[in-house]
Amino acid sequence: MEPKEEVRQLTQILNDANYRYYVLDDPTMEDYEYDRLLRRLEVLEAEHPELLTPDSPTQRVGGKALSQFEKVEHPVPLESLQDVFSLEELAEFTDRIRQTVPAPVFTVEPKVDGLSVALEYVDGRFVRGATRGDGRIGEDVTQNLRTVRSIPMKLENAPHRLIVRGEVFMPKRVFEALNVAREEAGEPLFANPRNAAAGSLRQLDPKIAAKRQLDILIFNLQLCEGRDFSTHAETLDFLRSLQFKVIPYQLCKGLTEINARIAAINESRGSFSYDIDGAVVKLNDLEGRRLLGSTAKFPRWAAAYKYPPEIKETVLRQIVVQVGRTGVLTPKAVVDPVRLAGTTVTNATLHNQDFITEKDIRVGDTVQIRKAGEIIPEILGVVPEKRPEGAVPYRLPALCPVCGAPVERDEEGAALRCTGAECPAQLSRNIAHFVSRDAMDIEGLGSAIVDQLIAAGHIQSPADLYYLTLEQLSTLWKNGDKAPKKLLASIEASKTNDLSRLIYALGIRQVGAKAGKLLARAFGTLDELITADEERLTGIPDVGAITARSIASWFRSPQSRHMIERLRQAGVNFTSTAEITDRRFEGKTFVLTGALTRFTREEATERIEAFGGKASGSVSKKTTFVVAGENAGSKLRKANELGVPVLTEDEFLEMLE
Repeated sequence: MEPKEEVRQLTQILNDANYRYYVLDDPTMEDYEYDRLLRRLEVLEAEHPELLTPDSPTQRVGGKALSQFEKVEHPVPLESLQDVFSLEELAEFTDRIRQTVPAPVFTVEPKVDGLSVALEYVDGRFVRGATRGDGRIGEDVTQNLRTVRSIPMKLENAPHRLIVRGEVFMPKRVFEALNVAREEAGEPLFANPRNAAAGSLRQLDPKIAAKRQLDILIFNLQLCEGRDFSTHAETLDFLRSLQFKVIPYQLCKGLTEINARIAAINESRGSFSYDIDGAVVKLNDLEGRRLLGSTAKFPRWAAAYKYPPEIKETVLRQIVVQVGRTGVLTPKAVVDPVRLAGTTVTNATLHNQDFITEKDIRVGDTVQIRKAGEIIPEILGVVPEKRPEGAVPYRLPALCPVCGAPVERDEEGAALRCTGAECPAQLSRNIAHFVSRDAMDIEGLGSAIVDQLIAAGHIQSPADLYYLTLEQLSTLWKNGDKAPKKLLASIEASKTNDLSRLIYALGIRQVGAKAGKLLARAFGTLDELITADEERLTGIPDVGAITARSIASWFRSPQSRHMIERLRQAGVNFTSTAEITDRRFEGKTFVLTGALTRFTREEATERIEAFGGKASGSVSKKTTFVVAGENAGSKLRKANELGVPVLTEDEFLEMLE
């Protein structure tokens, strides 16, 4: 088969599979087969770049990162909706419409809580997507919208020009998984799916947006050249025929039917894959819409009925403390089952000790509970008059409930954290950090292998990596696979790493890769560092009181000492090999900015540190030199403002030589 024809067929097959999976929710192709065909298409497009088209399934992963979003003027304004908060206000809205349109028919749709966008097509091809902005001017987010797999890149039998409006959202399951991953990484959690969707769609790097698995529901036809319609329902059916994922709607003739549909949506909202915050009521007749027109703020023919927040009372029976992969202790309230937003709730987050203390939450209390963002159950407060006798204030434990190590409060923030170096709850994350590139740099130990080793009981500490046998590893791969031997060789090779890598790998809070280098040079051996008190530690440049306290506390822990002894017995290097004989940069701080041609940033930093200097990421009055490469930006401007000497790359090279 000719490459051109094969590319055409593969594109059609894969796009059809995408449509069935992401729009119809009716997958017809196994993941393995889809990945195999996609890989074949990638090969063909690489060999024949002229055959690559914008609607190719290979373009869904995200293009190049942008420096900023361009402004877009909407040909048809993206109006906002009038909010109504009661059935009485809704009745007034429908009565006003009846004064202009006799016997009106309405559509009632769920109001998706996401980010409104306009999608533009020319001759069936997706050419541009923009955020709503202020309704008239939005931002061009085409690259990010290409990663939304339910948006068709090419339409069959489409008009010359078509603009549709939809709501981009993050599915609930994706939101929950994203927050779990962010919590494990020690990153701030998203408050709700809408914030997560908005943040994802406005990422300058489309590859990040692609990972967020955004979705869309189309709810309006903005512009359609060459086609006339008489009702809103006709436009939605037309868009569905073009393979758009369209908002579900129901036609209602009177207020009784409208109210019943609004109540039904509210009752079933827990079954939706997306978050909603109301129902949208629209006049179905398009000519009637034209007669009614719009105010300066919103159309007169539509209204958004906002559901009141559902708050119920229940009894808090128990507080369970969970330990996350970063060691943070998270209290969870176990409550009597209560129905909220369409689902039965049996537990709720209590955030941290400060939250519990502020609201004076006690076991046995009757509490008010709701779903934050319709997703996460949370306790709003207690009902004091229903408090049972003998209920006592609650305090989180002083020892980790998993490993028994002392618990410490973060210096900045309200989190309580387990200090155990070998805590089972943190094991997977601790090992991932230990083997990472800037730490012990052990190749071949991905998260899946680590989890299997933990599940099999082969490792209870990062130190146990050095006691793994070929027999234990071979059970994780097929017979004849060379991976176990390669992994053992990588583990063995890591024993000779410089002390600075080991210090960073230990995972001591406040101690990053740079601090690891400083400490290794200052103390020379791990044993010398272990004996250092806080006063001696703060004598090291750039080691403050908080970091010194964290280091001293970590080395006092029995779990830490056990792990260190296991590392020692395994033959891991405890000595620094980075002796500084030439201290020409001692006491000097460099800032690198712009693109360097003779070094990578890492190489330049290593050269500076090899001569006793320090590489910083920000310019201040304490900066000695700024090394400016090509396209240097704000750091160069700040250096000039502060009068900091600026070196070209050639001048920097002369100083090194």
